Amino acid sequence: MFEKVLIANRGEIALRIHRACREMGIKTVAVHSTVDAAAMNVRLADETVCIGPPAARDSYLNVAAILSAATITAADAIHPGLGFLSENADFAATVEEHGFTFIGPSPEHIRLMGNKLAAKQAVRNLGIPTVPGSQGAVRDVAAAEAAARAIGYPVLIKATAGGGGRGMKIAHDGTELARMLPLAQREAASFFRSGEVYLERHLDRPRHIEVQILADGRGEVVHLGERDCSLQRSHQKVLEETPSPALSRKQSERLGSLAAAALRELGYRSTGTLEFLYQDGEFFFIEMNTRLQVEHPITEMVSGIDIVREQIRIAAGAPLGYRQADISLCGHAIECRINAENPDTFAPCPGRVSEYHAPGGPGVRVDSALYQGYEVPPFYDSLISKLIVYGKTRNECLMRLPRALEEYVIGGIETTIPLHQRLAAAGEFIDGDYDIHWLERFARDRT
Repeated sequence: MFEKVLIANRGEIALRIHRACREMGIKTVAVHSTVDAAAMNVRLADETVCIGPPAARDSYLNVAAILSAATITAADAIHPGLGFLSENADFAATVEEHGFTFIGPSPEHIRLMGNKLAAKQAVRNLGIPTVPGSQGAVRDVAAAEAAARAIGYPVLIKATAGGGGRGMKIAHDGTELARMLPLAQREAASFFRSGEVYLERHLDRPRHIEVQILADGRGEVVHLGERDCSLQRSHQKVLEETPSPALSRKQSERLGSLAAAALRELGYRSTGTLEFLYQDGEFFFIEMNTRLQVEHPITEMVSGIDIVREQIRIAAGAPLGYRQADISLCGHAIECRINAENPDTFAPCPGRVSEYHAPGGPGVRVDSALYQGYEVPPFYDSLISKLIVYGKTRNECLMRLPRALEEYVIGGIETTIPLHQRLAAAGEFIDGDYDIHWLERFARDRT
């Protein structure tokens, strides 16, 4: 097992990884920008190294600084967390070339799944259905129009190297396609350094379902059930739950088995998540995330498995030590992503936290690095906390959620807690009757 792990990230996920390491008897190194010097994960780490000024490109994306920090602290391994460099195949390869262990999949698998077209072809070859789309990238309007006619309107224009809704546009006809294509290409180039895009059929009312996988690279692969991530705004997840209220037990098992079999065939190692759209009884693969997911805590709650711990064990060369038959998924869990944003306009609201009180009681978990007096910086993602509630049934979970939200106090800045309170009281959410477009309709109805 590793003696020392450098955590190449910040905020709540860096603290989450630190906690897993501490419980495994592993020392931690926290790298941080100048603005994060007082962050909770930095305060608790065994060693700290400042790697640059606030801008992510000069700190958390500064590969040379991170590797230098690993060298001077004699770290054994580097955990990338999520976001930043977590799905950068070149970074993973460079980490390994410099004699450190990258806590994640192989660079080859990161690279394969990082290109959505290549990923779709790979899983299609393994028997997983994909959303009908263009055969490859479309580079001009003529090629896009030919592909759209074959697929049928409306179509989605998507970045091959992207995610999170960046470089994604909808076109309902040829005129709109000609207007949206260059916009999508420019946005993709801006965010991902590649303007390559492809087309996909636009499903009108799908749910976003993802399957959590653990694989040890030795042929043992298990799934930990599915998560329903359909409550989204601008293609960004807002609330997740497991199991999905839209799936039967049989559908869930079938999807999980299909995903696990595919990654076993690929020889995959580490944690990973296969994401699907689900509509009218059909599942369509859309992408794979070769990293830890923001919403991993709800799967931990229903499975009893510490996913971060398993990720570290696998990277150290340990086998899973259990099979699918040993996995027992019990109860229901919901996660609310709490952002430092105005709950109506979603404008970022950084600033000083003047009051802080986390909810507690049975079935309540909070993953956050906040504390009273902490200054939320304006330079990074606005996610500041994850509130997770668990119940033996979905109904028990739904009853617990409003109570936990009511108890949660974050003073001095605006947060999306009021939005989650409205969601928790919405009839469609309570009934489990929603799709990926529902939340935006819900928000529009209030304005």
